[in-house]
Amino acid sequence: MGTPAPNATPPAVPLLSVLGETIAAARAAGRTDLVGRLEVAADRVRDPRRRIVIAGQLDQGKSRFVNALLNLEICPVGDDVTTTVTMLLAHGPEPKAELVLTGPGGDSGGPETRVLVPFTEIGTISARSPLAQGRRILRLEIQVPNALLADGIVLIDTPGVGGHGSSYAASVLGMVSAADAVLVLSDASTELTEPELAFLRQVRELCPTVALLLTKTDLYPHWRQVHEADQRHLATAGLDVPMIAVSSLLRSHALRLQDQQLGLESGFGVLYQFLRDQVVARDQLATRAAVARDIRSAAEHLALALGSELVAVRDPARGAAAVRELQAARTSAEELHRRTAAWQQTLADGITDLAGDVDHDLRDRLRGIARTTEEWIDDHDPGRHWERIAEYLTGTIDTAIGDNLLWTHSRALQLAQRVAEHFSDAGTTDLPDVRSDTAGAGSHVGAGTLADLEPDIGFGSKLLVGMRGSYGGVLMVGLASTFAGLALLNPISLGAGLVVGGKAFRDDKQARLARRRTEAKAAVRRFVDDVAFQTGKESKDRLHRIHRALRDHYAGVAERSLRSIDDSLRAAQEAATMANARRAERGAVLERQLHVVAELGRYAEAMQATLPSASVGTVAP
Repeated sequence: MGTPAPNATPPAVPLLSVLGETIAAARAAGRTDLVGRLEVAADRVRDPRRRIVIAGQLDQGKSRFVNALLNLEICPVGDDVTTTVTMLLAHGPEPKAELVLTGPGGDSGGPETRVLVPFTEIGTISARSPLAQGRRILRLEIQVPNALLADGIVLIDTPGVGGHGSSYAASVLGMVSAADAVLVLSDASTELTEPELAFLRQVRELCPTVALLLTKTDLYPHWRQVHEADQRHLATAGLDVPMIAVSSLLRSHALRLQDQQLGLESGFGVLYQFLRDQVVARDQLATRAAVARDIRSAAEHLALALGSELVAVRDPARGAAAVRELQAARTSAEELHRRTAAWQQTLADGITDLAGDVDHDLRDRLRGIARTTEEWIDDHDPGRHWERIAEYLTGTIDTAIGDNLLWTHSRALQLAQRVAEHFSDAGTTDLPDVRSDTAGAGSHVGAGTLADLEPDIGFGSKLLVGMRGSYGGVLMVGLASTFAGLALLNPISLGAGLVVGGKAFRDDKQARLARRRTEAKAAVRRFVDDVAFQTGKESKDRLHRIHRALRDHYAGVAERSLRSIDDSLRAAQEAATMANARRAERGAVLERQLHVVAELGRYAEAMQATLPSASVGTVAP
């Protein structure tokens, strides 16, 4: 590989070729720690997986859109709720479907269990499927031979969010935080609603690449007016999100009839352009930026040892001075290593504080929702509005859990920056990736069921209550009126019966209403407690993953720094005592190796210089 010119474009050289040379140089130097890190980068270049999450509220055409996008009839489609389990679609040589379940103990953070699913039964999979063996379903993974999926695209079809009985928004946001792109679907029947805008805001904060798809344009002639109204809503909400109008039905007809005009009208051409520019191209830039940093870091570590040894081989006197400098550097590196306790203490304290704050924030949000719901129940009859109460609880709790997830993500980034301050002397500024992993996504964060209220008594029972109350009034007044020579049943006794019966009916009605309110409040509290219990567990698992990511990242930084100094010091000391006959031979070898390493470093610098500044982000641990 020749040395690139200052204005050359490094991407002309295959990344795998450069990584191969860097790995060979690290292996020749015995730096297995660098080899492992570089091989991870090579795997990312060799097999880029770009996860695209398909999300939206109920009945927005997500599954039909996935089928049209892949030109496959694989996701169940219907007028009722059809997608109740997260479906992950990836490329495979043969069609294959697996149900991914929690471990034997039901722990989502433990080892997963996989069950083969017959391809013909994909549409029948639900949360209560017999194949689940009584365990919680994490997701349904499907592999099919498909050109789009073969390019490294992984589609994740999620259950609909919002609506009565739906508690999937928080689990969908858990997948969004680790996605490369998110497509939020909203049909053209109506303008964007407030819950949709709230969900879109949460998605936009967790993932930078988001598009709003206006679906079912073939069904609604007024979709252009809805499109314009939605653009105004996005502008008012301050959401800079591109909006693309698509029709899955027109796309399917275009593919079946090979009609290019229908294909243009479907809007999928604009969608593919968005995926090429905002997903594939951006991911390639991010990969190049990460690879350039890894190559440059490896080149600096290798050059330190090779350069120190070469100085000692060429000039023993200068080598002695280099040894003294390295000993001083090793003292600094040891000090950095000794400070491990300091940054680990910062990390441990930060995680402990974060766990407490996250739990308090979640419980405070849920208590506020429960209090508002109970106040509303005190002013209304819950029996008449129970479905509205359930829909309100589901929507507001999902929004609260989503906001809690966003806050956790923001606080985790702040914690990573505080830990990074301990390494400021070493010049380390890269932060690890603290996003959640979609491998465990699909669990129903905040899942729960709001118990049904006991139905109110019927008309016949109410009539009997009134008659039972009126009987006492008729009998009491009628017996008293017989002393006046009147019959037992007379206008006075009948009127008294009506008065007493009416009062008995009203008292019974008030008692039944109070009982329904008490039952409703108890059901709301149980529902909120279930949500807090399940969400608390998911939150703890998420924080444990963040803790491990930060710990492994910064432990690797400290160990690599000390390892480089130790190798350089040992090589310089050995070179200082080397026989004269071997100096020339060893010097030639070192010069060749150092030339390769220097060339790799220059290549990495040139590649970083040609990358847009936006692509320079955090380094995954």
